[in-house]
Amino acid sequence: MLTPQPRGALSETVFAAMRTGETARLGEAPPQDSAEDAQLTLWALYEQHYRGFDDVAGELEWDPQLIALRRGLERDFEATLRSRMPELPDPEGFEEAFFAFVAEHDGPSLAAHVHRKATEEQVHELLRHRTIYHLKEADHTTWVIPRLSDRVKAAVMELQFDEYGNGDPNRLHAHLFVRGLRESGLDATYGAYIDEAPLEILEENNAMSLFGLNRRLRAASLGFLAAFEATSSAPSRRMAQGLQRLGFPESMAEYYKEHVEADAVHEQLAVRTICGALLAEEPALHDDVYLGAFSAMDLADRYAERMLAQWTA
Repeated sequence: MLTPQPRGALSETVFAAMRTGETARLGEAPPQDSAEDAQLTLWALYEQHYRGFDDVAGELEWDPQLIALRRGLERDFEATLRSRMPELPDPEGFEEAFFAFVAEHDGPSLAAHVHRKATEEQVHELLRHRTIYHLKEADHTTWVIPRLSDRVKAAVMELQFDEYGNGDPNRLHAHLFVRGLRESGLDATYGAYIDEAPLEILEENNAMSLFGLNRRLRAASLGFLAAFEATSSAPSRRMAQGLQRLGFPESMAEYYKEHVEADAVHEQLAVRTICGALLAEEPALHDDVYLGAFSAMDLADRYAERMLAQWTA
């Protein structure tokens, strides 16, 4: 993957410095032109810690100027995420309170649209956008594992082992998505569609990386995971049915079918055995669990609102 097309003065300056290695003057980088400019820049800086870019030297992963720039962007982004938070449930009875918090969250459903109304063109666009996460599915949670106690670590590993195909590379969830993409006539190359990704997709992916890469936000990462799993099973069923309605290859529907049963199990594991155990050990992390959980649902809502408005128009 090459560095993306810039979306403003900040990303243009930073990507040029990443390609040349001339990062010394990034402290004088121009301000962002827009939220997209900032979020794309942050996404590219985070990508240095995943697979990186073919046109950027690997040694720049820990370049002090790039890290300093990343820290500034992610501080602003974290403040934005925290500013969106609603009133949180009482810490008592966490597990049932968490499930109620998720159930009471009422947002627009892209899966329902795909199930009954979406066109093939709309679903292709949706799948292209989802490649930004699904081609590195679950990786952001893996960053958190060394930051956890043995009890919580073992529970996260149980969930991750399933996400990574139970040891079979052909059953890796990311691999299942790749197979579905290819048979649907889409490009399955990692990062192929980053230049199409709207702001909401960049924010959603950056939140996962923000929480996963910062040890102090480990509870937010696990809260994001728990909300993601708790809101995945029923929408995955609708997605599979919608794909079948439109005549997509069975492999693409199979990706979503895989999540119907798996995520019904994962939600209990993520909420009770992972987040519940974490808060039993570190109750002060209660609000951060909800920061991650609300961000997962709110960012998904923002993307759904954008796409439904665009498709309706």
